[in-house]
Amino acid sequence: MSRVVTSSDGQQRCAWSATAPEFDAYHDAEWGFPVGDDRRLFEKICLESFQSGLSWRTILSKRENFRAAFDGFDYHSMAGYGPEKVAALLQDAGIIRHRGKIEAVINNAARAVEMEASEGSLAAFFWRYEVKTPPEPQTVSTCPESVALSKDLKKRGWKFVGPTTCFAFMQAMGLVNDHAEGCYCRPLAAEARRAFSVPL
Repeated sequence: MSRVVTSSDGQQRCAWSATAPEFDAYHDAEWGFPVGDDRRLFEKICLESFQSGLSWRTILSKRENFRAAFDGFDYHSMAGYGPEKVAALLQDAGIIRHRGKIEAVINNAARAVEMEASEGSLAAFFWRYEVKTPPEPQTVSTCPESVALSKDLKKRGWKFVGPTTCFAFMQAMGLVNDHAEGCYCRPLAAEARRAFSVPL
C-alpha cells in the first residue's frame, strides 16, 4: 500500500492526510516541522495523552476546546489546578472527559514546571531525544528514542506518556521526520530542521 496519495491540488502527501478533510492543513503546516516553544511542546504531549485509545481526528476537532479549558496549556497555571477545576473539566463536553487523563495532564504540568527549573526549558530536554537515525518513514509506532523518552518522563513522575504516545509526539514536533518518501512536505520539514537551532 502506498504511503503517499495525490491530493486534489496535485501535491503528493502522506496517505493519512487524505483520511479527513481537516488533515491537509495540519499535515502541511504543523506535522513534522521542528518546534522549540515550551508551551506548544507541552500542549502536544498533553493532546497525545488524551488521544490514547482514540483517533487524532477526534482530538484535532476539539483542540480549540482543549486550549480554552486548559488555559492555553500554560503549565504554570495548570500545575495549580485543584479538585474543583477537575470537577469542572469533567463536565466540559468540549473535551475528552476522562478523569485519569485529566488528572494525568495536571500532574504533568507540575512535572513540567519542575523540568523547566532543572533543565532550563522543556525544549532543551525533549530535543535531547531527537531521532538521529530515523527508521523507514511510517513503518513503526515506536523507536529506541521514544522508548528512552518515555522511560525518562515516567522516572520524573509524568503519566500517560508511553513509548507510542512519545513517538507520536516526536513525529508531530519534528524530532523525527516521518513524512513519507515522496510526500512534498518531507524535504520542507528537512529544510526546516536544518534551519532550526536546537534549544540548549
